[in-house]
Amino acid sequence: MLEVKSLGKKYDQHWVLKEIQMSVSSGEFFSLLGPSGCGKTTLLRLLAGFEDPTTGEVWQDGSRIDRLPPHRRQFNTVFQRYALFPHLNVWENVAFGLRMKKVETRELTERVSEALVLVQMDTFFEREVSTLSGGQQQRVALARAIVNRPKILLLDEPLSALDLKLRRQMQVELLALQRRLNLTFIFVTHDQEEALTLSDRIAVMNSGVIEQIGTPQEIYESPKTEFVAEFIGSMNTFAGSVHEVREGEISLAGCSKKPLAVRPPSDGLRPLPRLTPLDSAKLMVRPEKLKVLKTQPGPEVNCLEGVLKEILYQGAMTRFLVSSREGGLTWMVEQPNTAATAKKIFQLGERVFISWLPEDGILLRSQGIGGQSESNSPLG
Repeated sequence: MLEVKSLGKKYDQHWVLKEIQMSVSSGEFFSLLGPSGCGKTTLLRLLAGFEDPTTGEVWQDGSRIDRLPPHRRQFNTVFQRYALFPHLNVWENVAFGLRMKKVETRELTERVSEALVLVQMDTFFEREVSTLSGGQQQRVALARAIVNRPKILLLDEPLSALDLKLRRQMQVELLALQRRLNLTFIFVTHDQEEALTLSDRIAVMNSGVIEQIGTPQEIYESPKTEFVAEFIGSMNTFAGSVHEVREGEISLAGCSKKPLAVRPPSDGLRPLPRLTPLDSAKLMVRPEKLKVLKTQPGPEVNCLEGVLKEILYQGAMTRFLVSSREGGLTWMVEQPNTAATAKKIFQLGERVFISWLPEDGILLRSQGIGGQSESNSPLG
């Protein structure tokens, strides 16, 4: 439905977007995810027509649209601050775009009523927007966008102004609305959890480029670069060199007494990189893939010895910080809580063992696109 070809944007000799290539399918919930300043909002503005690209093209349904003004594109935008008219009530805010298009009164009434019902604001139609809560204002902004029946809805961090509990509630409502309307959503966010929760696919952006496009599972379980691996969720990371390459297994040396094994998972989602002995590489392991044990496990798993530095109770799970005696790194481990609390089982300062399956390690060449440092940074 939408195709972006070699799109770039330059301000005063500085490229804020470089060679953006992506396609979005009809009815897809597609997210642009990245830190502040990565270019995701600029990309959204180029798609909407609020900015002109320096290079590249944008195509929709087989027609080039990057030279069209915003009002001739079949898009609508929901902004971070909603941009509602404070002097108009809910009904008039939603009806504003249709009045500008001189839509006949009967059709206007039907479409506004339908939009307000969809966002559960039909009983608030006479309210002034200044009297509404943040969540209610967000619903009005959505209604004003969908009343025009766009083919693509662009959303620029529309939930960022809400508190955590309301934001999670609105995430569910937003996803339900998208599925009910079968609209194509392009959603900008810097919140990894939000992108993983809502998206069919995610484009992870960094310094004006797209580092990886994939499903939430692909992005989380099979990152292609160091930046993606360390930006999405928490990660334990350390550098080493390839010790041995065998059929279906690579072992890494330099961070433990015994080389650590890495194997691809059975689902085939994360194939091993092409490496040879002595190549520099990074081994990454998610905190929830690790276990903290009081006794040393068997040889079928990777294992490091360490000292328990901190136990952090966090409700559904407990976070352990373990200082490794091999390599001097600090590891983060997250384990679900059981009836017996972790503080009754473990004591600060005691010797423990960290273990994980070879299939749970992520192995990458050291020089990732993101250019992350060589230091171990589990706190992310």
